[in-house]
Amino acid sequence: MPMTTRTLRIAMNGITGRMGYRQHLLRSILPIREAGGVVLEDGTKVQVEPILVGRRADAVREIAEKHDIAEWTTDQDAVIDADDIDVYFDSQVTSRRYAALTRAMRNGKHIFTEKPTAETLEEAIQLARLRNETGVTAGVVHDKLYLPGLVKLRRLVDEGFFGRILSLRGEFGYWVFEGDHQSAQRPSWNYRKEDGGGMTTDMFCHWNYVLEGILGSVKSVVARTATHIPTRWDERGEAYDATADDAAYGIFEIAGPNGEEIIAQINSSWAVRVYRDELVEFQVDGTHGSAVAGLRKCVAQQRAHTPKPVWNPDLPVTEPFRDQWLEVPANDDLDNGFKLQWEEFLRDAVAGREHRYDLLSAARGVQLAEAGLASSAEGRRIDLTPITL
Repeated sequence: MPMTTRTLRIAMNGITGRMGYRQHLLRSILPIREAGGVVLEDGTKVQVEPILVGRRADAVREIAEKHDIAEWTTDQDAVIDADDIDVYFDSQVTSRRYAALTRAMRNGKHIFTEKPTAETLEEAIQLARLRNETGVTAGVVHDKLYLPGLVKLRRLVDEGFFGRILSLRGEFGYWVFEGDHQSAQRPSWNYRKEDGGGMTTDMFCHWNYVLEGILGSVKSVVARTATHIPTRWDERGEAYDATADDAAYGIFEIAGPNGEEIIAQINSSWAVRVYRDELVEFQVDGTHGSAVAGLRKCVAQQRAHTPKPVWNPDLPVTEPFRDQWLEVPANDDLDNGFKLQWEEFLRDAVAGREHRYDLLSAARGVQLAEAGLASSAEGRRIDLTPITL
């Protein structure tokens, strides 16, 4: 039987937020703790001990008591400076992240963090450089690449299912209520530019690693952003001006697995009503086949099984297009994507090695977000140059 060899003490900052609480604490760290820890390559286990950090004492205390967590604090700097903290995790608002991550790495802490890692590309690059200087293990949440639908999609790419890949089309979003008659599903800071909010800043960081992880590196972007809902109501029921964009429409040029040019189009909106199977879906088309993947499901259609539709606006459509696709099997038991990446990161931290989704990858996400905003503001295509440290 494997034996626990040590315990990693993890300071979890921003744990009262939606993602910090639900995905990182409730569905990742607590299940790892309950299972007795993370299994290492040699069969031993490393246990985790969360220390909760937040600005609202009542909220942090309530979560700690509910989940039998012994330690919590509102003093971010003190816990980052503490000698007995091994890992610092950050899921607080973007505007507070750069300083906290910088302090943690300078104190020799391994870091695991949500995105964007910083408000500017310059700061994001500085974080990547600091990681190189300090030698700590740094991981950035790339959760979508661990989810069943995209795991299946990546497998199809690796197996050459598509032939020459031509394009990717993505649809993401849902209706976020304004907050006047029904409460909003997202925090109000998401819609204030001054607090680091905005669809482009948030989601282009995701799309960069999704595109990199499935197809290849992004070479250029043409984007159009919009603030479709100019007035929203905050958590106290008070109206405020939405100063950040709530939708972003992007066209990305990708260098594919074999160097081929792939055109990707992704629409992202918090002001759209859902008429699709999942809140996000990606369709990849190639010369030999196509596939559509959500977060869990993936369906595919081979060249030989592709029907021959004929456009005739005078006759009703009778072909059952959705029935002509076959579901791609998982062929594996895939756990929660956040938990899977946490486990991988913790193994890397114990081994003292680099995590594959690091601060340089995060900097490229910030670069794409900045380029998307610049493209929209200037009305032109923006080419992306490789980032060097």
